[in-house]
Amino acid sequence: MCVNDVACAGGEPLFFLDYIACGKNVPEKIAEIVSGVAEGCKQSGAALVGGETAEMPGFYPEDEYDLAGFAVGAVDKKDLITGEKLAAGDVLIGMASSGVHSNGFSLVRKVFEQELTAEGLNTYYEELGTTLGEALIAPTKIYVKALKSVKDAGITIKACSHITGGGFYENVPRMLKDGVRAVIHKDSYQIPPIFPLMQKKGEIDEKMMYNTFNMGIGMVVAVAEEDVRTTMAAMKAAGDIPYIIGSIEAGEKGVTLC
Repeated sequence: MCVNDVACAGGEPLFFLDYIACGKNVPEKIAEIVSGVAEGCKQSGAALVGGETAEMPGFYPEDEYDLAGFAVGAVDKKDLITGEKLAAGDVLIGMASSGVHSNGFSLVRKVFEQELTAEGLNTYYEELGTTLGEALIAPTKIYVKALKSVKDAGITIKACSHITGGGFYENVPRMLKDGVRAVIHKDSYQIPPIFPLMQKKGEIDEKMMYNTFNMGIGMVVAVAEEDVRTTMAAMKAAGDIPYIIGSIEAGEKGVTLC
C-alpha cells in the first residue's frame, strides 16, 4: 500500500521500514512476516533498510501482533502526477486488483463472522476457485513496475488514483482538478468473485460496495486518448491486466459510476 501511494504520485520507492508489535516474540512467526515484507520490497524495487520488533505482553495477547511501516520515495518536481493537465476526452485505464487488498476488512470480518474459524476459512468455494481464507489474504497487488513501465514508454500519466479505503467514490475524486468529472463504466471489466459473494452474503448496497472496496480495480490512471494503446501495452509488459474503464468529462468535480 505504501509503495503504491508513492508510485501514484509519480515517485520511485527508495526504501521501506517495518514495525512489528506482538504479545510474544515467536522468532519463526516474525521471520515469516518479515519475509513477506521483503518480497513486497523486491517487487517494488525498494530496499528494506531496517525495522523494529516490540514485544509487549501487557498490551497484546500472546498470539496477536500489529504490523505497520512506511516508505520513502523520490520524484523530480516536473514528474509529479498532479491532475492539473486533465482534459475532457482523456481516457481512464484501470489495473486489475488481486482481490480485497488491504482495505475494508472491518466489513469483511462482519460479513464472514461465522466463517472466521479454521474450518470456515479452509472451506473451498467453487465460485472463488480457492478457499475463503486464501481469497481474503491474497497479497495486495504492487503497481510500481507497471507505472514505471508506462513512464519509460514515454507516456505522461495525467492523473492517478490508488483505490484504497473509500473505494471509487472517495479515491477517484482526489485525482481530479476542478471542472472535470470521471465517468466509470461498471461493466467495463471483470469483477473478482469475492466481491459479489460478499455483497450477496452481507446484503450490502451496491453503492456501499463501491464506497468501501476496490471492486477489482487497484489503480486508475488517466492518459490522453492517443496514448491508450501504448499505455496498456506497457502495463501488460509489466505483468498487469489493464482495462479501459471510462473517461474524463467536463463537469462538477467528482465521479459517476454507470
